[in-house]
Amino acid sequence: MAHLASMKTSDGRLRYEAAGDPARAPLVFLHGIGGAARAWRGQIEAFSGRYRAVAWDMPGYGGSAPLATVSIAALADALRDFLQQIGAAKPILVGHSIGGMIVQQLLTKCPDIACAVVLAQTSPAFGKPDGDWQKSFIDARLGPLDRGETMASLAPTLVKDLVGDDPDADGMTLARECMAAVPEATYRATMLALLGFDQRSALKNIAVPTLVLSGSKDNNAPAPMMAKMATYIPQAEYVELAGVGHLANLERPDAFNAALDQFLKAHMAATQVTA
Repeated sequence: MAHLASMKTSDGRLRYEAAGDPARAPLVFLHGIGGAARAWRGQIEAFSGRYRAVAWDMPGYGGSAPLATVSIAALADALRDFLQQIGAAKPILVGHSIGGMIVQQLLTKCPDIACAVVLAQTSPAFGKPDGDWQKSFIDARLGPLDRGETMASLAPTLVKDLVGDDPDADGMTLARECMAAVPEATYRATMLALLGFDQRSALKNIAVPTLVLSGSKDNNAPAPMMAKMATYIPQAEYVELAGVGHLANLERPDAFNAALDQFLKAHMAATQVTA
């Protein structure tokens, strides 16, 4: 099982969960806006026999200190510092949703920082900051909070709207718990950080093996968009999970783990202990 660890960075305390031999290749999981490090426990347990499996609580989540100003660029800088502090040289980065956006942003500044990446149910762009669709998206998520709802009261509905067919019951319980525990200020700031994000022109510069992973029932990161995204990444392979919504690792952990395992076995000498 994973054990809980914590660390200090220049910006304060970042909390993470990890398991596996520290000498093995680092496999780092990055959650979405409604997630947390603990959302990856099924993956940490599944992969810690061959990797040093790590999942962070993004700044502002769990026990991690928030950033003074939240942006995708600032979160990418926090990720870079986090990887350095835990000694994760040339990790495999698995970014879900905004976690995948953070990975894309980091690669523009540090193109050689990872040996492989997984962009799971994410997007290369959020579009115009003042676009009608973007305003509608943000209002649908922040409007209820403006009207007096809480993250705890909204969590069941938010999670239900994100998932696809026949999701795993235990995974859904964990998804609701993670969503309910997100501080409102963090949720608001991270949602607003999406505005203006656009890495479409940088996709061609991703120079490492990349798994682009979608769910066929995902309305936030639609499968056709992700399939097109994969065509712009030189070393990308695309996998679509049938019937899955936006929370694949919690909805269908076996299918998610199988897709990740196949990708890793194809591209990584995972069983070798690094120096």
